[in-house]
Amino acid sequence: MIRTDLIAPVTELLERQAAAMPGKLAFEDATRAVTYGQLERETRNMAGQMRAIGLQPGGSVGIWLSNSVDWVVATLAAIRTGGVAVPIPADAKPREVAYRLGDAAIDVLVTHPDTLPVLEKIERRKGLHPGRIIATGRAPGHVLNFDDLIATPAATSLPPEDIDAVSLLVYTSGTTGQPKGVQLTTRSMLWVNAACWNPIFGMGMDDVILSPLPLFHSYALNFCLLSIIANGASEYIMERFSTESAMALLDQGRFTLMPGVPTIFHYLMLAATETGRNPFQTIRRCVSAGAIMPAALNTEFEDRFGIELLDGYGITETSTMVTLNWPGPGRVPGSCGLPLPGLAVRLIDPSTGKDAKQGVEGELICRGPNVMQGYLNKPEATASALRDGWYHTGDLARADANGFLTITGRLKELIIRGGQNIAPAEVEETIVQMDGVRDCAVVGVSHKTLGEVPVAFIVPEDAKPPDLQAIRAFCDDRLPTYKHPNAVKSIREIPRTGSGKIMRFKLRDMFEAEIRPGKQGQGT
Repeated sequence: MIRTDLIAPVTELLERQAAAMPGKLAFEDATRAVTYGQLERETRNMAGQMRAIGLQPGGSVGIWLSNSVDWVVATLAAIRTGGVAVPIPADAKPREVAYRLGDAAIDVLVTHPDTLPVLEKIERRKGLHPGRIIATGRAPGHVLNFDDLIATPAATSLPPEDIDAVSLLVYTSGTTGQPKGVQLTTRSMLWVNAACWNPIFGMGMDDVILSPLPLFHSYALNFCLLSIIANGASEYIMERFSTESAMALLDQGRFTLMPGVPTIFHYLMLAATETGRNPFQTIRRCVSAGAIMPAALNTEFEDRFGIELLDGYGITETSTMVTLNWPGPGRVPGSCGLPLPGLAVRLIDPSTGKDAKQGVEGELICRGPNVMQGYLNKPEATASALRDGWYHTGDLARADANGFLTITGRLKELIIRGGQNIAPAEVEETIVQMDGVRDCAVVGVSHKTLGEVPVAFIVPEDAKPPDLQAIRAFCDDRLPTYKHPNAVKSIREIPRTGSGKIMRFKLRDMFEAEIRPGKQGQGT
């Protein structure tokens, strides 16, 4: 079941595909495309040039570029040097960039010339600067030119790749605190493809993938980069997702698979309804991860388009996937599926560490070859997360009699109202089914007598959003009264990370900034 032949050093995978199909399209964006032959050559040249300027095995290479073929080349080249690729969000603020420069001790930075003034400001204020900078496009003379490096073979030889050494440092989204650098290996990442994307999801060399995901996230790194080259598939990379652009690309009729997050499929379904189009006519299967997929959205999508939308659960610390719904009948609506083959999963009572009974909520912990090496420079956080070989996710879940898992929330996001636990995801999934609600997020806010109460932020379908009374009435026969929101706020857009996770701290801060001391409602 597990395709161990697909787990190999990046150099070996690229050489294998370049020898077998040198002229086949590997990656394409709006400005350029590379075949497998070109990809192997460009990454080899770039890796050799990085070594020639002093990058040593284990050295860090920051990738601060937009989604693009150049991003792919730079990241694969960094891994081929025996170094550690450190993706940086294209829209990262100076504070975020400075943090990564210092925490990861970045030796080489691949970036766009437009970012150079930001780097100069960081150097003046923080004293941080990468050893060398490689820039795409035109850049000052002291900066190395990306196009020259990918076109020029280097005399310096490349060291053998150790697929069990850290090759990727992926920072968490920081939804619950300071971002942590997650240390991942090539083996751990490719194991997910060998156990999941190829044998279960069905990605193969005949597939053409449309990728709307931000490449700096582990989900996209795994599915949209490493799994593409391991399977010999082809991919079009969107610089950023927009509903209009995705619809236009899908209308071309060339794509067979599409990954996404729940909000992407939600907006595409709305656009299809408004225009009367079916953009998924040539897509045979979609997958959603990164955030909880509401059962209603999953069912409505499949009924409308007649294709499978498989939901899965993954986290950066496990090189992405932990579970996936398998194709075919028998899936449980709202479930994130079954654990991947070869991965051990348990649900435990966080207070006792004992296994939770069937159907009882517990913390999900897992152990397997896809688990991270640890957090960079954070031994205490690593020791807390990795205990006796088990990674403690902090996510809450329930399992049914057949082993299907349903994620119910996070330990740190759990709202405790007068001693009663409320999972925000359960309330969100209920409210989003209401007419007039396009999107919803629920957070716990402080309350002087109950401790915490839920507040719902909704994105309305039109200018007149449902009020608190209407939402409570809708929830009456769906949720117990203590889970009803104490307040409702209308918002234009739910703040989310690139992988689709709700940034609840922003909503909580927004609400509490509006409430003067002593003005919290008493609730019911």
